[in-house]
Order: sequence, then structure tokens, then C-alpha cells
Amino acid sequence: MLDIKFVRENPDIVKENIRKKFEDQKLPLVDEVIELDRQNREIKQELQALQADRNRISKEIGKLMHEGKKDEAMAAKEEVTKNQARVAELSEKEKTVEEELKKRMMVIPNIIDPSVPIGKDDSENVELQRFGDPVVPDYPIPYHTEIMEKLHGIDMDAAGRVAGNGFYYLLGDIARLHSACLSYARDFMIDRGFTYVIPPYMIRRAVVDGVMSFDEMDAMMYKIEGEDLYLIGTSEHSMIGRFIGETIDADKLPLTLTSYSPCFRKEKGAHGIEERGVYRIHQFEKQEMIVICEPEDANKWYDRLWQNTVDYFRSLEIPVRTLECCSGDLADLKVKSLDVEAWSPRQKKYFEVGSCSNLGDAQARRLNIKIKGADGKKHLANTLNNTCVAPPRMLIAFLENHLQADGSVTIPEALQPYMGGKKVLIP
Repeated sequence: MLDIKFVRENPDIVKENIRKKFEDQKLPLVDEVIELDRQNREIKQELQALQADRNRISKEIGKLMHEGKKDEAMAAKEEVTKNQARVAELSEKEKTVEEELKKRMMVIPNIIDPSVPIGKDDSENVELQRFGDPVVPDYPIPYHTEIMEKLHGIDMDAAGRVAGNGFYYLLGDIARLHSACLSYARDFMIDRGFTYVIPPYMIRRAVVDGVMSFDEMDAMMYKIEGEDLYLIGTSEHSMIGRFIGETIDADKLPLTLTSYSPCFRKEKGAHGIEERGVYRIHQFEKQEMIVICEPEDANKWYDRLWQNTVDYFRSLEIPVRTLECCSGDLADLKVKSLDVEAWSPRQKKYFEVGSCSNLGDAQARRLNIKIKGADGKKHLANTLNNTCVAPPRMLIAFLENHLQADGSVTIPEALQPYMGGKKVLIP
């Protein structure tokens, strides 16, 4: 995900970046990469020299045969044979060295933005701003599945029998509310100038390797048995993968896209998957935002993306805050990331409902996504992504913040057209 030239010329910067992410176990990779890179360049130089020699000798053989110098020509042919054997040997070594080099380069983390706070894990993330007043009513707020059950809106017992933990049936008005939030998010993003896309829900391994780190893949992705296909954990994966190997004309940028998809996640090692509820689950749906842009425009789009999520939740009268992810909480491809968290009156705290990320040129480098400028020169694009909304988790915040003392749930004006004009859900 880093330019090998950058690593070669700035090993101390790369190592310091690793320390900032508290991944000291990866420090030896930098020296290993530099050594493998040295070997690789030496092999290529020798191969070029051998190719030049072979071309020269081949010309001499024709000349010698023409002049009747058969013995000298045969000696030259023997030299070519030796040359070819050495080329074959070096080519095999080159392949091995390049594979080892790539393996290490793929796990050296991206250089984080200077503004990222330094911290070991998500407990050291930094609150930036709050939007809306967090309110705790003077009546009790039940657990979200209790609210749903009173509205005859969820059946987790049947889902457990059918699919196991981490799945659910949504029913009636709750199912309709789930779809309404997504439909509203779709139109919300279209109104902000984003192009609506429904992408493939499965992707090949080459795309998986291009869009996420190995640790993320291991913890998240479901593999389709017997096929080179994975279920997507988010539509970002197939949306960015759409541009694999492409060169985009600069005058067509930025590409601003919003996509709907179901999402599937193993949640390996995650806490909460066994809990009764829809906070951490194996299957959910999401309206996503994707931007592909010039490097100098990435920070501007980063701020616009997270603001879209804040505006969406505030239009539904849900208090939120923004939380900047510290260095130790950043996935290896990310330059910078921010979580949008919604207020939970029951827990009296905020919880994550969306994540905005600037990945710099990491995904573009892995997938070979380039920009062609007006001068004809090419350079790597920058990619960004952000969650607009991801139900059913966001329904937790919705139901808790709109629950009334009598157990009814009010529907904000912005969502009423998507609920058939309903203004309230009554148990």
C-alpha cells in the first residue's frame, strides 16, 4: 500500500508510523522489505545485462556462420545456452523475491495523517463535536428488542433456529421502518448529488486484497465454498473494485457514488454477537458513500462525507457526535477515520452508527486505479468511504430516541412519506 521507493528512501518515517499505530511487531518488516527490494533490483539488472549479451551474441553467431567460422559460432551458441540457463534461474528467483516483497509490503500500514491523535485503541478516540441535545426521559427506556417485540416487529428465536446467533426476522412496522430509513437515505444522498448504484454482493479475491487489510478480511469476510468469491462486508468493497485496473480522466472527477447493499460479516473475535439484539450481527443493510478524487481534494471530501451522516441523523431528530479515531484504532489502509455515534437514552451514552474513512492512495495502488491529467501524465487516485445509515443497528437509536411514555414511537416528519404517512407506531 506504500510506494516501495518511499519505503526505500524513508525507512525511519515508515518505522515511526508503525510505532504510532502500536504495531511494533511489524517493525522488522521494513528492513526485510529494503533487503528484498535490493535483491530484486540486482536480479533485474543482471537479467537486463544477460538479455543484452544474448542479443549481442545472437547477432555475432549469424555473422560468424556467414563468414564460415563454424567452430567460433558453435562456441557462441554454447554461451547463449549458458546465458538462457542463468536467465531461467534468475527469473524463478525474481518471482520468489517479488512474492516475498509483496507479502511484506501488503501488511506495512499506510502513513497516517499528521492530525490523527495517537492512542492504543478505541478507548483513546477523541470526541470532536456534538449535534443535538442528548436527552434522558423521566420514564424507563426498555432494551431495543423489547420495544420491537411490543410492536410485534422482531422474531429472534425463529432466526436462531433457522440461522443461529446474529440473525433476525423483522416484521410489520419495524420491517417497514427498516426499509423506510434506507429509502430515505437513498433519496437523501441523491439529493446531495451522489449517483445511486446497486453493486454486486460478491467479489473476487483480487478485489478483497485490494480494498482491505488481511486482518480485516480474516475477521470479516465469508468465503463462497469452491469459488473465487466472497460475500461483501460493505458495498465499499465492490464499489471501489469496479474501477480495478482503470485510468480515469481527471475531468470526470470527483466520482461521488452512493450504494445500497446487504452486508455480511463473520464478526470474528467481536464482543456482543451472542447478545440478544441487533447491535452486532452477521447480516445487515447499508446505504454507503464512495468518493474517488484527486489527492488534493481528499480532505475536503472527507469532511463533506461525515457531515452527510450527521445531517441525515439530525433530520431524524437523533442526537449524534463525531469521534476521531486514534492511531491504534485505524485499520492499516486508512490515513484518517472518524466515527459518527448516536445517543442512547437507555445506556446514557453514544454508540457507533457510521464510519468515515480517507484511505489516501492505498486502495488505488493495490487495485491500480489511476488518474490521467490534461497533460497526459498518470497518478494514483484517492478513495474515501462513509456510512450514511446501516439498519437495523441504527433502529436502536431511532426507537430509543422516539419512544414515548405510553410505549408508542413517533415518526419524524422527514420519514413519514416513506412510512405511508404514519406519524406514530402504537403497540
